[in-house]
Amino acid sequence: MMTFEELNLATPILSALAACAHTTPTAIQTQAIPVVMQGRDLLATSQTGTGKTAAFVLPSLHRLTNFEKSPNPKILILTPTRELATQISMAVNEYGKHLRVKVVNILGGMPYPTQLRQLAKPSDIIIATPGRLIDHIERGKINLSEIKIFILDEADRMLDMGFYEDVEYIAAQLPKEKQILLFTATIDARLMKLSKKLLHNPEQIEVVGKRVTLDNIKQQVYMANSVQHKTKLLRDILSDKEATKVIVFTATKRTAETLTEELLESGYGAGALHGDMHQRKRNKTMSRLHSGKISLLIATDIASRGIDVDNVTHVINYDLPRTSEDYVHRIGRTGRIGRAGTAISFVKTNDMALLKKIEKFTQQKIEKKGFSEEDASTSSPTKKKVNKDFSKKWSSQKKKHGVRFEKSDTKEPRFSKNKKHGAARRGADHKKQSWGKRF
Repeated sequence: MMTFEELNLATPILSALAACAHTTPTAIQTQAIPVVMQGRDLLATSQTGTGKTAAFVLPSLHRLTNFEKSPNPKILILTPTRELATQISMAVNEYGKHLRVKVVNILGGMPYPTQLRQLAKPSDIIIATPGRLIDHIERGKINLSEIKIFILDEADRMLDMGFYEDVEYIAAQLPKEKQILLFTATIDARLMKLSKKLLHNPEQIEVVGKRVTLDNIKQQVYMANSVQHKTKLLRDILSDKEATKVIVFTATKRTAETLTEELLESGYGAGALHGDMHQRKRNKTMSRLHSGKISLLIATDIASRGIDVDNVTHVINYDLPRTSEDYVHRIGRTGRIGRAGTAISFVKTNDMALLKKIEKFTQQKIEKKGFSEEDASTSSPTKKKVNKDFSKKWSSQKKKHGVRFEKSDTKEPRFSKNKKHGAARRGADHKKQSWGKRF
């Protein structure tokens, strides 16, 4: 088994690794670090939780020790979210603590004056999100003329968020002679197109497949028929002594806030995390989670990637994500690097079709609890039930308005013409329009 010493990293970096008790590189680190140290472009496919951040941070820091000193940054790391940028910044400071590396974070949600003061000082590494970085580029407040290494982390997520043109624009502002490292969890046609535009004769590494990060995760699905039912199920799970650090994913920011308030009132150490929160508050929440002051995070999909929290025992999908890929990234917060984890999803009857897609995507059957045979086989209302519902609806309309239902039109049930009723309706509509104009 290979050690970090055998990768020939600089001595100050090895000392930092030893202080963190990191002795053995993961698969992505073993393959990527030598390529980056050689100065080659790299396209690396690796799921979250495999140690990919260190796979580009460690060799980039090693190369930084050989660059000529100057006030301008030499390394630019681009990420899709503030949370991911913060995690990378922590890794850089941890592994580069004996190198006296100067890092500047250029993230949305941070005050411009603070960032401008940081940019006015000498720096070695810029870690940025696309939007705020472009703001500073267009204002002429940042000097990228000496960038030697350009790193795109979670590149697939960046494209999903609509940053394709932004990435192209940023790359165009950098020197022609540079090393580009592109790390991604998945590869599709758009990402391959971007890699061909940016990378020059890259080394390609694919360390893991889609299923590898799920092997250590026990997946379960609970049937829930209401929000109240979901909350009750969640409380039951939280009462389990093994649920020591839990991330709960919700579909909306509002649900995240409401659920957090309810749990706090019940005495749980919980914190919310979503896109509407100020960066300082988001950082505080993550700091409290890392330190153990809270053990329960209620988050939107902003946390499904880019948040590196050790020892997450459970991931709960309070609301099922809308795509299979997001499901994988959510539950990938647990069961990391060989550890066991549990992922539980709450579903309603109308989620069954999506659940089947997730099972097909992951190639795994998920254990179901609280399901009847009808629930398990139902993905949408049957035609018979729909017709029955229509009949009830139009029958009630007939009684209410005194009109005759025309059975001749089976596709779109309609009312027969009734002059008196029609005139009354037109009068009501006219009054609605008049009141609408007045107010």
